[in-house]
Amino acid sequence: MDALKLISSQSMKEEAPSMEIGDTVKVHVRIKEGDKSRIQIFEGTVIAKKHGGIHETFTVRRVAHGCGIERVFPIHSPNVEKVELVRSGKVRRSKLYYLRDRVGKAAKVKERIR
Repeated sequence: MDALKLISSQSMKEEAPSMEIGDTVKVHVRIKEGDKSRIQIFEGTVIAKKHGGIHETFTVRRVAHGCGIERVFPIHSPNVEKVELVRSGKVRRSKLYYLRDRVGKAAKVKERIR
C-alpha cells in the first residue's frame, strides 16, 4: 500500500491548476500525431470535478457549431500542459449538468467579480 502511494505521489504535479466549478478555462492539451506533437487549446466551462489525488479529473463543456462537446481531463496528466483561467463563474452547485439542456444565453454562467 505504501509503494502505491509513493508511485502516485511522484506522478502528481507539483502545482495543480486552480479552478472552480463554473469557471471558463483554456486547457492546453498535448496532441500526438505520428511522431510529431503539438499543443491544442480547448476552451469551455468547467461543469464538474471528480475524485481526488492522482485520479482527480475535471469536465469542460463547450458548444461548437451548435453541438455540445464535453471532455474529461485528468488534472495530473502529462498531456495537460497548463490550464489558463479566462473568467470566474458565480455558481451555487458543485455539478453544472443542467447546462446540457440549455441553449444560447440561458447556458451562460454569471461572472464573479473579484
